[in-house]
Amino acid sequence: MQNLPAPYLTPEALTTFIRTALAEDVGDGDHSALAAIPADARNRAHLLVKGDGVLAGMELAPLIFAEVDPSLTMTPLLADGARVKHGDIAFTVEGPARSILTAERLVLNCMQRMSGIATYTAHLNTLLAGTSAKLLDTRKTTPNFRLCEKWAVLIGGGVNHRYGLFDMIILKDNHVDYAGSIGAAIAATHAYLQEKGLKLPIEIETRSLAEVQQALDAGGIDRIMLDNMPPEQLREAVALIAGRFPTEASGGITEQTIGDVARTGVDYISVGALTHSVKSLDLSLKAF
Repeated sequence: MQNLPAPYLTPEALTTFIRTALAEDVGDGDHSALAAIPADARNRAHLLVKGDGVLAGMELAPLIFAEVDPSLTMTPLLADGARVKHGDIAFTVEGPARSILTAERLVLNCMQRMSGIATYTAHLNTLLAGTSAKLLDTRKTTPNFRLCEKWAVLIGGGVNHRYGLFDMIILKDNHVDYAGSIGAAIAATHAYLQEKGLKLPIEIETRSLAEVQQALDAGGIDRIMLDNMPPEQLREAVALIAGRFPTEASGGITEQTIGDVARTGVDYISVGALTHSVKSLDLSLKAF
């Protein structure tokens, strides 16, 4: 395995994901392959690309094959992040025929979804050209598939936001409303972190210029989120913050609006659609 690009991509996490997914799919056995294919049959297959996009999952696929059967041999022909078109061949795999068939669906499910995310991420990044804004994902991911979805965002050229609730504090509108005010939420957060001996970055969500000013007055934060603000208001907020904290635009941003948002001068733009509303890239594992 090559050096992986994010701290959540540990060998342990990848192994756990693959084994859980195989348990869901295979259960007590791939009875179709066991019934129809002789135990000593050996064959080969290749991954056929059936659409245009950005390929993702090439580092994951050999781990899946190895977990199903260490005697399977996968030969990569393309790499993660490659621009692909209909008819391209991404890899070949050969070995016990039963094992190829057992691994097939998990490899395809992961790579199709990951490639769709990488493709859409790369597309949105082109709309940020000429600005310094960076594209962020969110926690709007598929349960138990976040590892692959956030990995795909990186492959597509995006930036991961926090991985989960444990590695960064984001005080959103409900936190602020429940705490009573922005200042109260930030103060309580600092008290909690001190009590627990934790060091975590703090981001505060703001919904108006008045709340931006409250966040500036309170201080003690690492980033200000500007939620559901139109470009004119975003520009005012960026000017008000004046570089004192990094800024993140969030909320309902689409490919039609992302360019205007980026040109307001925000540092980051978070888009939930990167992981919750993408179309998978069509891929197929074919015997040859």
